[in-house]
Amino acid sequence: MAICLHNGTLLSGFSCMENCAVLIENGLIDDVFTEKRFAQKQFDSSTKIIDLQGAYIAPGFIDTHIHGFGGFGTDDCSTDSILKMSELLAQYGVSAFNPTIYPAEEETMLKTIKAVSAAIGKEKGARIMGLHLEGPFISPLKLGVQKPETVKAVDIPFMEKLWQAADGHIVNMTVAPELKGMRELALYCLKKGIVLQAGHTDAKYENMTEGMQAGILHSTHLFNAMSRLNHRNPNAAGAVLIHPEMACEIIADGVHVHPDLIKLLQRDKPLDKIVLITDALKPTEQKNGPFLANGEEVVQTGFFATSRLDRQSTRNYEIAELNAVIAMEGEEYAEARQNALLQKQNIVDAMETELLLETLLKAQGFADVLVTVNASSNNVSVIVDADELTREDTVRIYNVIASETDVSPEYVKILSV
Repeated sequence: MAICLHNGTLLSGFSCMENCAVLIENGLIDDVFTEKRFAQKQFDSSTKIIDLQGAYIAPGFIDTHIHGFGGFGTDDCSTDSILKMSELLAQYGVSAFNPTIYPAEEETMLKTIKAVSAAIGKEKGARIMGLHLEGPFISPLKLGVQKPETVKAVDIPFMEKLWQAADGHIVNMTVAPELKGMRELALYCLKKGIVLQAGHTDAKYENMTEGMQAGILHSTHLFNAMSRLNHRNPNAAGAVLIHPEMACEIIADGVHVHPDLIKLLQRDKPLDKIVLITDALKPTEQKNGPFLANGEEVVQTGFFATSRLDRQSTRNYEIAELNAVIAMEGEEYAEARQNALLQKQNIVDAMETELLLETLLKAQGFADVLVTVNASSNNVSVIVDADELTREDTVRIYNVIASETDVSPEYVKILSV
């Protein structure tokens, strides 16, 4: 069967082509041509002609890291839930996905894997390419939202059980490269064709390079739940940036990762090594509650609820590191202790300013606002939950910031999402 989509705007990945048509023959793209050529063409009577009325024509989104959608998820331990995910995702432009499974108690994890694997080949919407296991061989120091009791040391016999339960359908797996026995696991997965991803990891730079030598050449949600770039040790995040052969997932919503860091990544990393993912949970686009993810109720307080938790987690991590310096004994560390005390106070002041500005901006009528104050430079980032901001909105935001801080407008960045 032939289908011709015309009067559309084609996004090819390299250009945006208006007034275009695409001819599809037997499920494959046969030709791309202008609307002018479309008017000149003669089509077989069996060809289905669809007028897109200016809508976009784009490749389907392939999501290799997604736990759930629309109230259905892998944590339901249900084949029907995965099939429903498939149908709903297709309505949002997703053409293929890897249902991503949380680490769990052994029996539960095996049961979940079997239920999800059973959906493969029965999809009516987005195609299931295989399973993504986000654990259980991850660091207890970088759990994110994973449950500590589900984390395991590397266990090859258990890995074999996971593989058998999936009937060979595991295609990618998140691991912490620094764990003992990781090389043996990497060699096992290499033989099975499983792509290993460094994630939920507290790896040092040398752990990462050793993992790369063993075949760990991909990473899970870069910058999130991994050891941070440091000038004395690049750690996990730095290793991904430094080595062009390392691929990476990225949650490019502007909240999980700052928009300018995404620009840096595009400049630093070959585009074919950057993988956009959602890491969406079961409540995503769910209309009615209860909202559950990984067996726990999720309180949805606006678009930025998760980012506030991430911001608090970041602050807690920074303060914990500074407290360790403050606790160091000895006269030789006196200056370091003094600097750490100053930095800690700057962070506390930044947190108080963020809370104050968010409160004041919401009082100005903005639905939801996320304010981030750089504790060292005092630069201010404001992300507003709005389709667009008028000039008057921007002026109001600047005025509120000016009333409570001494930050100049050129050091304020305002975004709407």
